[in-house]
Amino acid sequence: MTTDDINNIKQLLTTPKHIVIIPHKNPDGDAIGSTLGLYHYLIKQNHITTVIAPNDYPDFLKWMPKQDKIVIFESDRKNAEDLIQKANLIFTLDFNALHRTGDEMEAILTANKSTKIMIDHHQQPDDYAAFTYSDVSMSSTCEMVYNFIEMLGDKDKIDANIATCLYAGIMTDTGSFRFASTTSRTHHVVANLIDKGANSAAIHNAIFDTNSYERMQLLGCALSNLKVIPELRTAYITLSQEELNKFNFKKGDTEGFVNYGLSLDNVVFAVIFIEHKQEGIIKISLRSKGDFSVNEFSRAHFEGGGHTNAAGGKSDLNLNDTVEKFISILPSYKEALNL
Repeated sequence: MTTDDINNIKQLLTTPKHIVIIPHKNPDGDAIGSTLGLYHYLIKQNHITTVIAPNDYPDFLKWMPKQDKIVIFESDRKNAEDLIQKANLIFTLDFNALHRTGDEMEAILTANKSTKIMIDHHQQPDDYAAFTYSDVSMSSTCEMVYNFIEMLGDKDKIDANIATCLYAGIMTDTGSFRFASTTSRTHHVVANLIDKGANSAAIHNAIFDTNSYERMQLLGCALSNLKVIPELRTAYITLSQEELNKFNFKKGDTEGFVNYGLSLDNVVFAVIFIEHKQEGIIKISLRSKGDFSVNEFSRAHFEGGGHTNAAGGKSDLNLNDTVEKFISILPSYKEALNL
């Protein structure tokens, strides 16, 4: 983001505005943390601000300060549409293509002529925003929101609420600071967030250390379904709708399951295939180690994308056919997987 961009945004924010902040569909910790972190900052500047999520998000994120003020487009569409139409500014966070909000919300946002500001760290951004802050080297959108506030000259205005939300998103998107995207700068940022009031132990406990019995059973089912293709250094997990129903699946219950496959010795590529009968798709999460790009793999074969080492995708085939397609594709990547 250029100096001129920052100066123009500063000018836009000098007087109270109606502002909407939007994360991607099926928002994760970085999406909710970044939108709420920015929300708290803008509220302090006397802007009339609302976070509108395309759909609901996991219970393990429903402790962040003011998360109860989030409007859910899927269940409160009329209110959400009215707020979007009233907005002078629309921030889109943790995604860089409007289709990531879902078909219905995409159409509304595409037609809306309000000034849009994108803050995101995913690859290959679209050009829908008047102001774009895109940096694929960043650990998380939450780290970028911290930088954005700093660029506006307002780092001193970060309080405990902002710090808590941003810390949560950085922690989740860096895998508790173990992924390669975690830099020394990331650690400097989280240190400052702790100084500002983020309680690292409490945040970690709220997200990772509160599990239901059903979720643990579902994890056991997922691990029993784990398959390894040693010659291609690949592991994959399947979960059918029947298995999800058996263990009373709730949104967010499968978060992190794919990483168990990636933790296996000699595995550099891990995937989980999750059946979603209601949406008529197989949801796919992909993870990798080293230089193997799951972003490119997902874009090429499963209508997805993301980062080099973490991406998502989908399939309109049934679960078995999706897995068969995946297995049939893998041999063409043998050289890349065995480097």
